[in-house]
Amino acid sequence: MTTQAVVGAKNKVLIVEDDRTLRETLRYNLVADGFDVVVAEDGGEGLMAARSENPDVIVLDLMLPTLSGIEICKSLRRDGSITPIVMLTARDAEVDRIGGLESGADDYVTKPFSVRELLARVNAQVRRMEMLQTYSETTPEQVIELGGLVIDGSSRTVKLNGETLELRPREFDLLAHLAANPGRVYTRDQLLQDVWGFAYAGDTRTVDVHVRWLRLKIEEDPAHPKMLGTVRGVGYRINV
Repeated sequence: MTTQAVVGAKNKVLIVEDDRTLRETLRYNLVADGFDVVVAEDGGEGLMAARSENPDVIVLDLMLPTLSGIEICKSLRRDGSITPIVMLTARDAEVDRIGGLESGADDYVTKPFSVRELLARVNAQVRRMEMLQTYSETTPEQVIELGGLVIDGSSRTVKLNGETLELRPREFDLLAHLAANPGRVYTRDQLLQDVWGFAYAGDTRTVDVHVRWLRLKIEEDPAHPKMLGTVRGVGYRINV
């Protein structure tokens, strides 16, 4: 077991990366940015560290020895973990990006990437989780009811006509955000900022993917959605 920690910061980042040069570069820069950093060099170690170290953010390579990033993501989400995960993908291919998101990752960065960009995305995930924590502490009992849809912010559960839906962490956040202001139209860029906590420089594919997944779960006919509507050329809204 080669998991190592560098102590002395408020927020903790777990880096799971088998490339030593990249792993040490990321660790150096994250420590310099004020993070407590834990590193693991393969998937098995990474999964154990994710469960034992309680990181605030996980930076996870897609391709790893013993367990892939996809397998780690799925295992953590099955455990009920909502820890933000930033996936590192080696190829600029949609199948890798979508695969990471489908497994439960919150964000992705395609190699090669700038360390500055990675730091910005990690910090965005920390800010988003801090905002969610503050929100849950100030409005712990909020329940949103829209027809047969019931969204419970305290338990992070969603029921549709009495049946509990299985939502990924970011699916829940997106649905709850839209439902908090039914009828209001949000642009994709606004949703990226509000739900993911970061301006993705026009990369709005993440929003579209999550909307599609939500429609598969909440719409009677996902091809002709009635609840989660599209405002052509603008964005999305929850219809009332």
